[in-house]
Amino acid sequence: MSNLEREAAPSPCGGRGFVVAEPVRELLSPRHVKLGESSEVRRLLPNLGRRMVGAWCFVDHYGPDDIADEPGMQVPPHPHMGLQTVSWLHEGEVLHRDSTGSLQTIRPRELGLMTSGRAISHSEESPRSHARFLHGAQLWVALPDGHRHTDPRFEHHADLPVVTAPGIKATLILGDLDGATSPGTAYTPITGADLALTRGADVRLPLEPDFEYAVLSMSGEAHVDGVPVLPGSMLYLGCGRSELPLRAESDAGLMLLGGEPFEEELIMFWNWIGRSQEEIVQARRDWMEGSRFGEVKGYDGDPLPAPELPPTPLKPRGRAR
Repeated sequence: MSNLEREAAPSPCGGRGFVVAEPVRELLSPRHVKLGESSEVRRLLPNLGRRMVGAWCFVDHYGPDDIADEPGMQVPPHPHMGLQTVSWLHEGEVLHRDSTGSLQTIRPRELGLMTSGRAISHSEESPRSHARFLHGAQLWVALPDGHRHTDPRFEHHADLPVVTAPGIKATLILGDLDGATSPGTAYTPITGADLALTRGADVRLPLEPDFEYAVLSMSGEAHVDGVPVLPGSMLYLGCGRSELPLRAESDAGLMLLGGEPFEEELIMFWNWIGRSQEEIVQARRDWMEGSRFGEVKGYDGDPLPAPELPPTPLKPRGRAR
């Protein structure tokens, strides 16, 4: 579920100027975004008050959607550069195709990780025969300058490290957590973990004090550091924490996102991350002319056209408005 908005707006983000260097509890409400005629997602990043958490720069939560009699996810070929996409499911399946020739069905709690590098294009769709419900999150990770022109690649990891304690099961998606390391390729110090809490759980999760963190609620009733976080919302936690109290009123699903604050300032426009207006203009030209981003073979449909660029110049700025 990439950014399919036809009236795309630039999102300046990055830089350390707006990192909260101490623990906070900043509840972020989602922006509801229509994707196509029937699908809707809850967008948590970029948010009105916060653009990034570590290198995490885009977070969409969708579902649970009953797609028993629907085609489900249908995202035509579209381009990316300067970022990684993380596909994460709690229910359903997504068929991934990309211009490197990858073809992979992603299932619940399997990592689909695409590194766009200098340029890639891909499509995402529910298989023709699919489960009744679709529920998951689509996330982006900004690539640092030293790696943003790397070769594009796709990784699929079905077997991920799991950290357990009474009342909690943490599946490590990306980066490091409590001594475990994900097999997914990471280019910055980062953490992404799926947290399954059982009803009545009252636990403390170890954190890195130098990282900033946020917790996305996927399902159930949970309190994060004493704050109730409802499904589809996200609590920004700032830095300076060595542990995080979690309490579950019911079985609950959360996603922990964190990392070292991202130092570089960026421009995010549509599905591209760059450092200047010229880079974004060139990316749009290359996509519309059919060069550089390659071809997604096997998808039954036309690629998405890029939205028009805004009339005002695109400038990289800080992490929050």
